[in-house]
Amino acid sequence: MNTPHVVVVMGVAGTGKTTIGPLLAARLGVPYAEGDDFHPQANITKMSAGTPLTDEDRLPWLDAIGEWAQGRAGLGGVVSCSALKRSYRDRLRAAAPGVVFVHLTGDRALIEDRMSHRQGHFMPTALLDSQFATLQPLAADEAGVGVDVAGSPEEITERAYTALCSLPEPTP
Repeated sequence: MNTPHVVVVMGVAGTGKTTIGPLLAARLGVPYAEGDDFHPQANITKMSAGTPLTDEDRLPWLDAIGEWAQGRAGLGGVVSCSALKRSYRDRLRAAAPGVVFVHLTGDRALIEDRMSHRQGHFMPTALLDSQFATLQPLAADEAGVGVDVAGSPEEITERAYTALCSLPEPTP
């Protein structure tokens, strides 16, 4: 991998996007951006109350992440974003055509357990079912890789790095 990819670390809540994202960025030698920081306050308030976001709620958030990714084209970067639906990923690709996805996947029970132990996050465990119901895994025609979240953060990061290295060079 000579030209750094702009990578979106995606998956349902609790898969470790916020943990793996910075580790992967460090491994790649590129900046990391936390996807949650791109949410407008109205979205955070809604999720904190246990109300799932609508597609309309997500548009400004996706656009802000897409703008960041476009700004990193040719330079590389890692950003976390659930990107649960194909239409969300299409919107990100429209803004930043060379973006690739690392889809963090795993057993629901493991993910729920991890969610129940984290502190200070606005996404309640109660919304996990809606996340899985919404999830449309990466399709064969989408640039990206699936990475299982079993194991330590370092093991997961190394699996993601190795999988990314097998992808073709990004197109600007």
